[in-house]
Amino acid sequence: MSWSQRLGTVGVWRGVRLVDPAMARTIEGLGYGTIWQGSSPGSDLRPAEALLDGTDTITVATGIVNIWASDPAELADSYHRIQARHPGRLLLGIGSGHREANAARTRPVEAMARYLDVLDERGVPAGDRVLSALGPRMLALAAQRSAGTHPYLTVPAQTREARAALGPDALVAPEQTVVLDTDADTARRSARAFLAVYLNLVNYTGNMLRAGFTAEDIAGGGSDALVDRLVAHGDATVLAAAVRAHLDAGADHVCVQVQPADGDVVRALRAIAESLSS
Repeated sequence: MSWSQRLGTVGVWRGVRLVDPAMARTIEGLGYGTIWQGSSPGSDLRPAEALLDGTDTITVATGIVNIWASDPAELADSYHRIQARHPGRLLLGIGSGHREANAARTRPVEAMARYLDVLDERGVPAGDRVLSALGPRMLALAAQRSAGTHPYLTVPAQTREARAALGPDALVAPEQTVVLDTDADTARRSARAFLAVYLNLVNYTGNMLRAGFTAEDIAGGGSDALVDRLVAHGDATVLAAAVRAHLDAGADHVCVQVQPADGDVVRALRAIAESLSS
């Protein structure tokens, strides 16, 4: 079975500390195929194992393990431990984070290649991992040494570019942030609160510029145009359309991140699932 089949069409992205087994069962019951554990899960993968232990069919993916904060040997050992108990239900999403949080972050493509060397040496199949690849060099590495890419905070045009770069057989699994709120003012307020940190991180702002946004769009908390394109907001029909836009652009799978993260996330996920199935 391919990863696109195992992941399902739509999944849920949420911080690793914000999903417990009970919530995972709820997400599984709503029909989502995968839970992506964000906020840099550690290389012991214990939270992923707990979710797999507590569910029946859902896949768990890391979104992403940060190579500067996680030991590759431990990650490989954890992968094998979980594979033995839950074969085919774990996908390793791996990334290089951002330089502002990692003083040692230099030459990320070369560092990623060395990290993958360790995983190779310890028997982690290239086909069971994806890279968080925003720039062209990391995308090229993803094509050579992984199943595909898990881009974060991108627009459908970039999904189309990733598909073109990786070819028809690679996995392209972007994240899409959403706010279930039909009031444009309050929805944009939630979106800007979420975007605030990313508008000060050069790897993300650089990727926004590659997407066609301007420096003026990025300044001052983000223009309405930037906010509206990066964070879908409105009713469930609008949010489902944002997911479909990535699929139409070539994504195999889209993971939905609901904001505000402390809001009624399950209500939003239920509404999106119902709209996608209608």
